Amino acid sequence: MTIIDMTGTSTVTSHFINGAWTDSGGPTFPVRNPLDDELVADAAAGSAADAEAAVTAAAAAFPSWAAMAPGTRQALFLRAADIVERRQEELVQLMAVEGGASRAFSTFQIRLSAAMLRQAASWGYLPVGDVIRSDTPGRTATVTRKPLGVVAGFTPWNGAFYLAWRTFLLPMAFGNTTVIKPSELAPISSGLIHAEILQEAGFPAGTFNVVTNAPGDAAAIAEVFFTSPAVRCINFTGSDKTARILGERAGRALKRMVLELGGFNPAIILEDADVEESIKAVTFGAFLHQGQVCMNTRKVYVARSLHDEFVSGLAERVRALKTGDPTDPAVIIGPLINDHAVEQIDARVTDAVDRGATLVTGGKVEGRVYQPTILTHVPADAICTTGADETFGPLLVVEAFDDAETALRDAQDTPYGLSASIMTRDRVRGLAMAERFDSGIVHVNAPTMASEAALPVGGVKDSGWGRSGYYSIEDFTELRLTTMSSEPGRYPF
Repeated sequence: MTIIDMTGTSTVTSHFINGAWTDSGGPTFPVRNPLDDELVADAAAGSAADAEAAVTAAAAAFPSWAAMAPGTRQALFLRAADIVERRQEELVQLMAVEGGASRAFSTFQIRLSAAMLRQAASWGYLPVGDVIRSDTPGRTATVTRKPLGVVAGFTPWNGAFYLAWRTFLLPMAFGNTTVIKPSELAPISSGLIHAEILQEAGFPAGTFNVVTNAPGDAAAIAEVFFTSPAVRCINFTGSDKTARILGERAGRALKRMVLELGGFNPAIILEDADVEESIKAVTFGAFLHQGQVCMNTRKVYVARSLHDEFVSGLAERVRALKTGDPTDPAVIIGPLINDHAVEQIDARVTDAVDRGATLVTGGKVEGRVYQPTILTHVPADAICTTGADETFGPLLVVEAFDDAETALRDAQDTPYGLSASIMTRDRVRGLAMAERFDSGIVHVNAPTMASEAALPVGGVKDSGWGRSGYYSIEDFTELRLTTMSSEPGRYPF
């Protein structure tokens, strides 16, 4: 058995290489429930040799996968989508015990994953080229997109199930094969469970490979990805700090990179906004998965005329969010991923309050469950409100504004540019403001977390580059120009 026994018995996981579960014979490391530190599984602590074997398998599988008929590949993706939905209850349990995800967040991920699989299933039939008129008599020029080869991916622990699908499914849909290194904090739900699903769906051996590593030991596996000629692209979802390290290494190796990184994700509530609808959108946007998602709302700018009503209603709604064990279907706020996450969020709340901020609600912790927290009147020099560093947890800063132009300017005073939200009854005004936002995503009358499988998610500035959905064809393929001449050439010598 590879994945956790849902009766509670832990197991030992293996790598998934060339279509088979492979025991490297090496050491293991514990994967623990963030709520109570109970053992979930012992995972294989992979080495460079394991990564090399996985890359070799992916490279060998690439020619046949790239040449596979669209209908054959489509059937595999559709079968995988059906399996995801059939195994929903098991997956919900897994995401709760390994990553602290609530049922609401787990089912959100499952729905998005199945939808993305079904959409990607049709991409093989879409046009992948153009015919360009040539100035040379008798010459026909065509431009076509070709898959790169092997794409190596690093998958995150937060939003683990869906973000892992996005990391490898998009390149595979365009004919690439993949090797995944899941997060050591949640290796099952960010990679290994996907291998089980794809194996059951009948994906050919070598098209998808997973190698896990112990905490602190990712460098050896990453080095294989950077040095192997077969690996043509690195696909990374995570922090901008780690991305800078990987980006420098990729530059030396001349490897293409696709990055989805952090975000500060402001929301602006204009004076004509529907207050109740704004409260609902901000609550969802800020506190889904305990604020541990890159698109969570971190700061709200609300028109002063609405400030008191908005804060009062928001606090009331947030206090009603049930906290505790995420295996309880009623729980919305589960545990943070580890002690470091708890310490960071608590330190930022304390810093703000010590500087004069008002604690509206929250600010308390029990174990690793941090109460959803709202701060107002936060000084500009408090860490949590500067926008210079992402706060990853259930903390929301609310600030009143008198002038919408000032709010728009202040909301963009951050190195990040992932997602933003504007709430207004004036849709023309909202769209006009959205056009001026330096952000990869702007939602008018929706939360910063308004994700759909088909939408091209991605950021600007320090939030990365590259997009999801069909638009990722530009990241995971390369253009090939082919010409054919039907007349003799005319040469100057």
